[in-house]
Amino acid sequence: MTTKQQKNNISTLEGVLDVSRSGTGFVSVPGLPEDVMVRQHDLGQALHGDKVKVHLLSTQGQRPKGKITEVIERSRAQFVGTISVAKSHAFFRPDSQRPCPDFYVPLSALNGAKDNNRVAVRMTGWDPKDKSPRGQVTAVLTGLNPLDLPMREILLERGFPLEFPPDVMAEAMAIPEVIPNEEITSRRDMRGVLTFTVDPADAKDFDDALSIADLPDGSVEVGIHIADVSHYVRPGSALDREAYERATSVYLADRVLPMLPERISNHLCSLRPHEDKLTFSCVVKFRDGSITDTWIGRTVIHSDHRFTYDQAQEIISGADGPHADAVRRLDALARGLRAARFREGSIEFTSQEVRFRVDPKGWPVGVTVKESKDSHRMVEDLMLVANRAVAGMVSAQKPVVPFPYRTHDQPDPAKLSTFADFARNYGHVFETHSPEATAGSFNRMLTAVRDKPERQVLEQLGVRTMAKAAYTTDNIGHYGLGFDDYCHFTSPIRRYPDVMVHRITEGILTGSPADHSLIDEQCRHCGERERAAMDAERAGTKLMAARYMSGFLGREFDAVITGVGPSGFWAETVEHRCEGMVSLGSIAAIDDFSYDDKGYCLRGLVTGVVFRMGDQVRITVDRVDTAKRQIDYTVVGYGANKKM
Repeated sequence: MTTKQQKNNISTLEGVLDVSRSGTGFVSVPGLPEDVMVRQHDLGQALHGDKVKVHLLSTQGQRPKGKITEVIERSRAQFVGTISVAKSHAFFRPDSQRPCPDFYVPLSALNGAKDNNRVAVRMTGWDPKDKSPRGQVTAVLTGLNPLDLPMREILLERGFPLEFPPDVMAEAMAIPEVIPNEEITSRRDMRGVLTFTVDPADAKDFDDALSIADLPDGSVEVGIHIADVSHYVRPGSALDREAYERATSVYLADRVLPMLPERISNHLCSLRPHEDKLTFSCVVKFRDGSITDTWIGRTVIHSDHRFTYDQAQEIISGADGPHADAVRRLDALARGLRAARFREGSIEFTSQEVRFRVDPKGWPVGVTVKESKDSHRMVEDLMLVANRAVAGMVSAQKPVVPFPYRTHDQPDPAKLSTFADFARNYGHVFETHSPEATAGSFNRMLTAVRDKPERQVLEQLGVRTMAKAAYTTDNIGHYGLGFDDYCHFTSPIRRYPDVMVHRITEGILTGSPADHSLIDEQCRHCGERERAAMDAERAGTKLMAARYMSGFLGREFDAVITGVGPSGFWAETVEHRCEGMVSLGSIAAIDDFSYDDKGYCLRGLVTGVVFRMGDQVRITVDRVDTAKRQIDYTVVGYGANKKM
């Protein structure tokens, strides 16, 4: 059905519901240019974020109107709020900035909660005849460290349990620590090859290691060794079910919520130095810097050393250290791989990570911005070799094997055109007549702005222009990397799709195929959990930023505009990299502003003053609400002299 037919026919469509603070709903339907507006009394039992069926009531005017007829899928099952306990029952009031009904909670489902406790509640059902959903208390949050509680709530609200169930912990503790000899003899033994790990200084789950050896024929053999989680986590086990439900580890500003119990992630599977470990490996031969052969299979390794990224970087930069020659040779090979990758169409977006330093109580006391260095890139490029090789092996199978590829579509032409117009303001001309030309234009721009103030905004907007990467059995390739075949193989301790990849790969190698019947559903679920984890990580960063900036009320800072919308713009302090909101009302004394979505800016209707993404402004920290994770800034200077 075409868009015009959809709009002109009274029909039922499927989409995702967005509920505004006023209570009006808007259903985003693929193929419709406008969201379907749903008045509050027509929302039925649908909540913000739910996937729903909406019946079109009217298509007159610019925006279609509709009524929710069915909730297809809940966006969340767990909520955080306050419980009120009466004699015969209890009611739960969720924390929400959008309209959300109270929950009815039977006394038998209180799980130890008392009147006025802060709790987490899981929705257990909602009878069509009832005004309120039913719920069950899953965690009592009262009495916890007040600094710790908001982080826990961020996780619970997004469906990530804080503890592992008893049966999962029992399974983990029952796994023998000693590797049986028959398991070792069934694998390729690489314990005699120089092997080491390179990870962050505070890491405990070392899920990848590198090895290097010279071969008699003059070639160099490099091993990319990945923790063999699938050996320990068996399909259908309690460990497997829990790992699948979580689907990912969550990395907040001050903690990690692991996908697997620590006995698995930090002990049995972690590739710790001076211990024999079971791995799934991709071993490649290099001659004159090019890969000439690839072997994939199960191995046993023995790590000789544990490097931090900083230690490896010092060696790459010329310092002496253990296994320095091996580190520098791997770096040289990785540089060659990287150069070839960019020649073939990979896009060179860089990454910056904002880390908060916290005191013993968990309060942020400083900010560190970490950029990707050669040691990070060395590991990343070698991991890409393994991910690409495994996906390529699977895609070559006949008949086709269902498989969770990691794909990345080409940019949306409309978004790309808007971005190209914006980049032209900084002197960058984009060629968009082919995917290869577009990738080349991105790389030329990113190279040109590497040391310029506009780098951050152009990279940020460039990433937004890109499609979202996804797990899917439809292998459309990975545009951003320039690969025809790509998957996630190298992080099974923290990502469930990697466990799936290991199982399917082992099935192909041994001729005992894995169960493929649920892969599409598993891809969808893992993608949803990945997005929930990213949302939790953003919320945790905002919380830490709000706490940190609460110590600078009234202070002035230089800032860069990082986002613009109809209600104002967002600015990030140069010194701390903490983002806050500058509301339209706070700049009303300057002018009346209109929002230009194509120019990523606000334009003054009288003065012509423009606030555009990438512009530098001078702000004061006006207000901080740590509960809502919000920072409000006020502009005190803009333009060349940044003075008002």
